[in-house]
Amino acid sequence: MRQTGPHSYTDIGTGPPVICLHGIGGDDRAFAPMGDHLAQHARVIAWNLPGYRNSTPIAPLTFETLTLALDTFLDALDLPNVTLIGHSIGGMLAQEAALRLPKRVTRLVLIGTTPAFGGRDDSFKTAFLKDRLAPLDAGQSMADMAAQAAPHLVGPDASADVIAQVAQTIADTPEPTWRAILKCLVTFNRRADQPRITQPSLLIAGGHDQNAPAKSMAKMAENLPDAAYACIDSAGHMIQMEAPAQTTALITNFLDETS
Repeated sequence: MRQTGPHSYTDIGTGPPVICLHGIGGDDRAFAPMGDHLAQHARVIAWNLPGYRNSTPIAPLTFETLTLALDTFLDALDLPNVTLIGHSIGGMLAQEAALRLPKRVTRLVLIGTTPAFGGRDDSFKTAFLKDRLAPLDAGQSMADMAAQAAPHLVGPDASADVIAQVAQTIADTPEPTWRAILKCLVTFNRRADQPRITQPSLLIAGGHDQNAPAKSMAKMAENLPDAAYACIDSAGHMIQMEAPAQTTALITNFLDETS
């Protein structure tokens, strides 16, 4: 893992830069299963969002401040143009960056994500936050919560090793970061802005994903001006960890076709 100012990240391979943005219970390790293969085609940089691993936390933690942090990270690496690969909330951040930094973001790979969070009123958001924070409020540790949550984030074919990896990254997330990123998550809504995301995009869904259902991602692809859609039927929400070879093949084909 490397460090540049407040940013920690991994950086492997050579070629066109792709920036990997992880989910709320992930970090740079969420892209490690496919990293070595993808690095044969691109420079793969997996950024730890603020508050994760050794990246310095920011406050307030919002999609605006996350995009600003990403922008400064790209400046630090002297990368004027990049492809963004975003998983879950990382896919939301990728959409936000595509809208706020259109000259900097050239392509998008959106994995297990949505154009907006949840329902259209605050009651769903309030219930979601209460449910997700209840174990911690009741005194459980991040490790306790991770062990319970990880099996529900993957498809039925996921190996015990993958489930253990998912649990580990959740457990390693600092509790203040977890609380802050969940509160950020429920604010996301770029549903009306989908026609403005004009960058070539690849959407990858998991057939067993309960957080970003394949049906929703297929509809999302229809609403983006220049998007391709693929579904990995066996995967749950942790798509790139569960099916790294299939995910990598889809991404490399997309990079080749849009280069």
